[in-house]
Amino acid sequence: MAMRLGYIMAGILTLATVLPSQAGSRKKQQEPAAPYTFTEVTRVPVTPVKDQNISGTCWCFATTSFIEAELLRMGKGEYDLSEMFTVRYNYYERLNDNYLRRGKGNIGEGSIAHMAINIMGKYGIVPQSAYSGINYDSPLPDHRELGAYVAAIAEASVELRHRSPEYFEIQDALFDIYMGKLPETFEYGGKEYTPLTFKDMLGINTDDYIEITSFSHHPFYTEISLEIPDNWDHGFQYNLPLDDMMAVIDNALNNGYTVCWDGDVSEKGYVYSPTGVAILPSDPSIDGRSIAASDTLVAEVEYVDQALRQAGFESFTTTDDHLEHITGIATDPAGTRYYITKNSWGESGPFDGYHYMSEKYVRAKTVSILVHKDAIPDSIRAKMGL
Repeated sequence: MAMRLGYIMAGILTLATVLPSQAGSRKKQQEPAAPYTFTEVTRVPVTPVKDQNISGTCWCFATTSFIEAELLRMGKGEYDLSEMFTVRYNYYERLNDNYLRRGKGNIGEGSIAHMAINIMGKYGIVPQSAYSGINYDSPLPDHRELGAYVAAIAEASVELRHRSPEYFEIQDALFDIYMGKLPETFEYGGKEYTPLTFKDMLGINTDDYIEITSFSHHPFYTEISLEIPDNWDHGFQYNLPLDDMMAVIDNALNNGYTVCWDGDVSEKGYVYSPTGVAILPSDPSIDGRSIAASDTLVAEVEYVDQALRQAGFESFTTTDDHLEHITGIATDPAGTRYYITKNSWGESGPFDGYHYMSEKYVRAKTVSILVHKDAIPDSIRAKMGL
């Protein structure tokens, strides 16, 4: 099969172009953060920062970090779970979806949080020690070449209008070559597990996790399928009014839960380095350079309501860019509230892989969140019918 794969890949490589890097490796930086210094209000324990490197897999790193934090909350201890086990099965799912949609699916790397949860529920979970997902000369993920071949396989199968048994052999062989063979069983802590029995041992019930959004072009307190490219499986989110969505975030963090966050990081006020903040400046001419150079806190917009949030979405200025992990609440010297946010770009920036998103930024630029259903206030759960 290896020789056959080589011949076929050589032929279809002309269909592929190498995908650009979505997230390069970040070197650790230690710039001063003043005047943006913070006092913690609450912070939930989480696992160490990881690095997605040159792969568009933030959705999986953020959701896996969220699940690792859930295990800490549940008293299960600290686990380092494999992102790439989930990513590989997500590739399978989206290749199938793209074929059945006659090539109109999304075969890029991006996804959103519920897709990682769905993969875990269907295929299980494994520790990083059982599956690193890196079978090439790199200490960190690099999916540029892999993504090119995925695109080539996807296009070839649609053009042929047929998926033979050999197609599935090619698919498996491609991922085996780049990511390594999937473990059917593995040992952990002196016991043997399958991915599904390991999930069961961890006590993760994927039905406990709820995805929430807030946009007024759909009815509130209903389940809707949000119109963003990375929602390629047309999954459903609960649509809440903005104040209710923010109440869910605050209730979660104040009660020992964390929040998986999907949002817009393309704004000029998102200054991961050197300042380590995401804010909404009241002066639209203010950019990251001027925020970093300022010796005073930059004034933000006066308010963010549902209408402003909706306008950002419908004008395409609020975009579905990146997933991160909200782990706490803090205030700046003026008393402004921020959300402590764990990224997946390694220990970079002034806060060693974390940064601070202002409350107004989160109100305006959140696309969706994922939380444990028990983190939702009772009054809001009742309106959701949960």
